[in-house]
Amino acid sequence: MTTFHSYCISASGEEWGQGSESALFPYWSFTKTAIAICALKLSENGVLNLDTTLDGEPFTLRQLLAHTAGLPDYGILKSYHEAVAAGEAPWSRDDLLSAVMAKGTLFNPGEGWAYSNVGYMLAREHIEAASGLSFSRLTDEIICQPLGLKSITLATTPDQFSRLHCEAAGHYHPGWVYHGCLMGNVPDAAKLLQGLFSGRLIGPKALAQMQVRYPLGGAIEGRPWTECGYGIGLMMGAMAQAGRAVGHSGGGPSCVNAVYHFPDVKDPLTVACFTAGSHEGVPEAEAVRLAGER
Repeated sequence: MTTFHSYCISASGEEWGQGSESALFPYWSFTKTAIAICALKLSENGVLNLDTTLDGEPFTLRQLLAHTAGLPDYGILKSYHEAVAAGEAPWSRDDLLSAVMAKGTLFNPGEGWAYSNVGYMLAREHIEAASGLSFSRLTDEIICQPLGLKSITLATTPDQFSRLHCEAAGHYHPGWVYHGCLMGNVPDAAKLLQGLFSGRLIGPKALAQMQVRYPLGGAIEGRPWTECGYGIGLMMGAMAQAGRAVGHSGGGPSCVNAVYHFPDVKDPLTVACFTAGSHEGVPEAEAVRLAGER
């Protein structure tokens, strides 16, 4: 029987969940949502421009955040997976970029869509350079302090991962996640996304920008998606009977997660669901089940 750690927050203010608040998990690609929030907040404050091409590059920050810059991903590299499996130390940033870009870009910026962790690595680097602050500091100041989130931190060492609830992650170096991997408890993941949609992190214009969706098609086998797309740091579409779903799924060694806002249910709900395994469809389906109970 699958064990879930989940937490729900309704628009009317109800909160409930299952699993210990002391259990910490890697947020994996839900970290992308945090990177995007930081970028939009810095844009609101006039610190950076989402639509100016980056120095020496043909793409913009917006295109990096929307996966439309044409960059490939290190997930395609057999050597990357072999090095991770062998327990090697993470490659240097430049070595990784050289390996990924060996065959060039996939398409011209703005002329297609391709999920790219490398793109988010470059996005993180750009917002750090523009602000003069580390991503860890930005996350704390832009997200955690306004929402009172205490458990979230940026994982940088294997020792930090050794304290996580998912056992196998303790044998993994978070440096292999090149855009960074936040870690924290399940309630704080839900509160982060709820804070975004309740307007406590960025203004309505910026939130609208995050939800400009690149359509990616219909159903995905083995997952509850019936309509798919991507915004800025947000997976967007529809999930079965729950209707519209906006958030992010994530996965890595030994555990997966789904953190979504469901605006179409009677009392709009934000759900964070974490569990063991490797298939993101499992926590996504549980999130839909929980949303269906409203």
